[in-house]
Amino acid sequence: MGIYNASMSLPQIAIVGRPNVGKSSLLNRFVGRRISIVDAVPGVTRDRVSAVVELDPPRDFDSDESRWVEFTDTGGWGVYTTDDERIDDAGCDLAALTEDIEGQIGEAMLRAAVILFVVDARDGVVPLDQTVVDLIRKRQLEDRVIIVTNKVDDESWEAHAMEAAGLGMGVPACVSATSGYGVRGLLEQVWERVETVESPADAEMQVAIVGCRNAGKSTLINTLAGEERCIVSEIAGTTRDAVDVRFEMGGRPFVAIDTAGLRRRKSFSGDVEYYAYHRMLQAIRRSDVVLFMIDATRKVSQVDRKLAQELQRQFKPTVLVLNKWDLVPEGTDPEEFAEYLTRELRGLDFAPIVMVSSEEAEGIEDLVTMAFNLREQASHRETTGQLNAVIESILKQRGPSSRLGTQAKLFYVSQIAVNPPTIALVVNDPKLFEGRYERYLMNRLREEMPFSEVPIRLLFSKRNRKSLQDVKTRQY
Repeated sequence: MGIYNASMSLPQIAIVGRPNVGKSSLLNRFVGRRISIVDAVPGVTRDRVSAVVELDPPRDFDSDESRWVEFTDTGGWGVYTTDDERIDDAGCDLAALTEDIEGQIGEAMLRAAVILFVVDARDGVVPLDQTVVDLIRKRQLEDRVIIVTNKVDDESWEAHAMEAAGLGMGVPACVSATSGYGVRGLLEQVWERVETVESPADAEMQVAIVGCRNAGKSTLINTLAGEERCIVSEIAGTTRDAVDVRFEMGGRPFVAIDTAGLRRRKSFSGDVEYYAYHRMLQAIRRSDVVLFMIDATRKVSQVDRKLAQELQRQFKPTVLVLNKWDLVPEGTDPEEFAEYLTRELRGLDFAPIVMVSSEEAEGIEDLVTMAFNLREQASHRETTGQLNAVIESILKQRGPSSRLGTQAKLFYVSQIAVNPPTIALVVNDPKLFEGRYERYLMNRLREEMPFSEVPIRLLFSKRNRKSLQDVKTRQY
């Protein structure tokens, strides 16, 4: 298919350890922004959450050569649920995810050039820390490990942190993910252990994958990656973080962002789901294109409609991805289904529809190609002359009507922004263009301009007439 995980060319740095030792907080500290959800509940992180970071050389090193790595946060080893959190709202036992989570951790360690084994300096060494050590030794990965004692806020805690040396993984690096204490020194150790590689190409496009629970978002990521990059489970709400994965197709790099499945906000089961929802909204905001996953075997839900409204509010280029198309009843007419979507998801009638099967890897390349196409449409800038000519022609064919007989006049038009294409129009009366005529004008612009499948923002303003006094003042 020509798609592969582009980040695999970078040295991988796995962050492992038991739950609640601060692995996610460390990743966020390394990156300088919130990547992983941080919460006191065990098992918040489930998938491998990654971020690319540029490391500066050690301060006493005679070089200014930076090195690029990819840090990967993993789930806490050994405990994924609490008595209160074990059964989800659908009655599923979350302990069933244990094997998948540990599989993700093991895969991250095997691929890592460096393993940051994190322990809690304040709790001291506990039996589960020793369990992680045994697993590392079983895989013969000791030479890749840097043991990290987190929650060392200042020098007074370093003596407590040295207890971790008894695990036999070397002298621990004392750090605090909260205050940043010791983090620079830890990153310098990582720099010394990895090789220099070519800096990663900037992604041409960021694609957010959104949709209801179990629509197939994580399966799509895994199909693109050709591996189990995200946990796929029948348990609703398995994905919590917004997981960035780098890919490349035809020499064009892009980032796909897997997000938590959406459901009604009144059904949220706790803070973690609330945070996951807002990570999904952030993923939409920072994306260039959104892949709106819809389960073709189910009816469009109220949650789907709410999500469609959010995409319109943010003016995001959107591909409607009909997943599980291979499972729909035989004889289903694609055109009738498209008409059904148009009725149910009002306001996204311009969005292209791609029918895929993430499970069977059908239609995936067409889907990625369509995303790049929308990115180009949304980035296009039209000349002022062409815009004026097109809109004047539309107004002559059919101008807005007024009960008072006022004739609409266009004084000036220009495209003032891209992503989304934003067109400013100076007219004699903006109220004439409100409502139905604005929708009509928008549809005609999609027919005439190279913005046929992306949102367009129209800004109407009234011409300000300068008074004679203003003119005289300016002359003097």
